[in-house]
Amino acid sequence: MEPVSAAASKKELLDHKNAEAQSGGGEKRIKAQHEKGKLTARERILVLVDEGTFEEIGKFVVHRSHDFGLEKEHYLGDGVVTGYGKINGRVVYIFAQDFTVFGGSLSETHAEKICRIMDLAMKNGAPVIGLNDSGGARIQEGVLSLAGYADIFYKNTLASGVIPQISAVMGPCAGGAVYSPAITDFILMVENTSYMFVTGPNVVKTVTHEEVTSEELGGAMTHATKSGITHFVSPNEVECLLAIKKLLSYMPQNCEDDAPRLPYTPGNESRPALNSIIPDNANQPYDMREVIIELSDANSFFEVHQNFAENIVIGFSRIAGRNIGIVANQPAVLAGVLDIHASQKAARFVRFCDSFNIPLLVLEDVPGFLPGTDQEWNGIITNGAKLLYAFCEATVPRITVITRKAYGGAYDVMNSKHIGADMNFAWPTAEIAVMGASGAAEIIFKREIAKAENPAEKLQEKIQEYTDKFANPYRAAYRGYIDEVIYPEQTREKLIRAYEMLENKVDVLPRKKHGNIPL
Repeated sequence: MEPVSAAASKKELLDHKNAEAQSGGGEKRIKAQHEKGKLTARERILVLVDEGTFEEIGKFVVHRSHDFGLEKEHYLGDGVVTGYGKINGRVVYIFAQDFTVFGGSLSETHAEKICRIMDLAMKNGAPVIGLNDSGGARIQEGVLSLAGYADIFYKNTLASGVIPQISAVMGPCAGGAVYSPAITDFILMVENTSYMFVTGPNVVKTVTHEEVTSEELGGAMTHATKSGITHFVSPNEVECLLAIKKLLSYMPQNCEDDAPRLPYTPGNESRPALNSIIPDNANQPYDMREVIIELSDANSFFEVHQNFAENIVIGFSRIAGRNIGIVANQPAVLAGVLDIHASQKAARFVRFCDSFNIPLLVLEDVPGFLPGTDQEWNGIITNGAKLLYAFCEATVPRITVITRKAYGGAYDVMNSKHIGADMNFAWPTAEIAVMGASGAAEIIFKREIAKAENPAEKLQEKIQEYTDKFANPYRAAYRGYIDEVIYPEQTREKLIRAYEMLENKVDVLPRKKHGNIPL
């Protein structure tokens, strides 16, 4: 720290310290940050919050270490900016790691500042946003920095399901640092400037002899497409921060609150375009996003995990101003089958929506679970059960619309009436059966087909017989498993009325400490 003249007034001293805190690690390091295409911690906060609303906490905190020369180097704030502000008029708590100070490394006091913010967020029921940009634990502090990470992990876990937690990775995030974002609800990354991994490229090369870059190992697109760890990828930091603001608009402040609802003026809710969206050929794909867009308020669909497990589509949307979470099979990718990644992706989203009182809409066109040794050996059974468990446990309003195929166990898993769905609709094109007509006919009429003079002709005859009898929504409707078979164009209007009817739904689960989800 620069010496301050003994003659300086108390006001001048405060002005000096405020300026010192604002400068972070100094102009040279700020310039280096900008040259990498990155904003500073304070610049990020100013983009994120409503103008003039940010109040900093712990601005003058410094580290307490006296080892390895650290006693000679102090920076006010100790590498993290913490405080609270407003986003779209709603209170949020923020911590932003400052890479210009010791590479954003986490020290004992750095961790204490973050934990302080999380405690305030929990007590006051408001979201926490973490802007991560750190070289990891401050090595000079040894176990103190490791303890700081564990303190943060514990707070993350206590806050889970109580307040929304959002992590933006805006630089390096390696080693133990990755586990805090992993516990939070959503992770955002920036192309080319952010990465996450438990062990870096050098360690990987030493242990496994693999040559890999930081970007290949843990870059934004790697985690968006291969691991599914990140939910959103942005081309630059400003877009990433704007995505956080949009994401928050779909969720409540805490688990006791309801998601914000926008004003809506009723109009013509018929959507005739939906009448022709299902192809005549049952094996021909179509894009389920087109259905979602027709059912949603204009420009309201905000997709989550867009580049991962693309055979299922998840995201937030609005119907008549009401925020909902959507889970939809995607016939355009792998025919919309459920597999390991799709099940994991959807299950976590369902649990988030249920934690924060966001009603669910399921759009179903699923031919079953993906077969194969790869799926079986890697645990499709327990992973598929995650999605089943998530729906069974959810107490928010839950509505399913079956657009076409609903086969086998996948029919049960995709929010069927049998696992607690509130309203189940089907289009006339719906096929609700144990399996497709061709496979069913081959099994049921095997002997009859084998004895026929023309087995191929007999098979087609039996396929048609099975189709007429089972490949429709009416047998399920006769049993009450489907509440109503509706014309596609009616769907939006039916959903508006159903969600209004379910607005005050109360569902109580059996008393327990917690369930044992098949992890």
